Amino acid sequence: MIVIPTTILLIEPGTRAIPSPHPLQQSCHKLYRAAATSEIQRHIHTADAVVLHVPHADLVDWQTAIIGMRRLPVYWLCSEEAAHQQADWGYAPDGVIFPSMTVHEMKLALQWGLRIFQQRKHWLEEREQLLMRLEERKWIDQAKAVLCEVKGISEAEAYDFLRKQAMNERKRIGDIAASIVKVYQLIHG
Repeated sequence: MIVIPTTILLIEPGTRAIPSPHPLQQSCHKLYRAAATSEIQRHIHTADAVVLHVPHADLVDWQTAIIGMRRLPVYWLCSEEAAHQQADWGYAPDGVIFPSMTVHEMKLALQWGLRIFQQRKHWLEEREQLLMRLEERKWIDQAKAVLCEVKGISEAEAYDFLRKQAMNERKRIGDIAASIVKVYQLIHG
């Protein structure tokens, strides 16, 4: 089963409008067109993907604006010449589509772009979890040091204390550790 975005928001500011019907319009269930921010905000919450029909110089600014509103797959609609001229994009759209593509090619490009977006989203979520676990580990290590100093116990005993306290209070061990460190810092300056 081919999964592609069904509702696409085509952003084409100024006079860059593509003629209708276009293979992009035939490649999705619903195509919204927007030229101004107010139009984008009206359709961004129903869209499954965004296609930017903008010059390369404006690509990063538009992507930043879109991501600020909602995380969606972002495609760049440009000529083949424009895509080939960009050796260092400085930006990684989820896909590039060309006006010369057939409906079938457009659907394949949309499908692959959606897959890239989902992979990037998964990697970002995994990265956030790892950073959170690293931060939690820092709090735990600091709390163990505080407990060793204050209670005169070993690191293993300090960790057991943190674990038992977390179970008793039905909280995460990182939250308990952060509380201990913050109270210690508050008292000892």
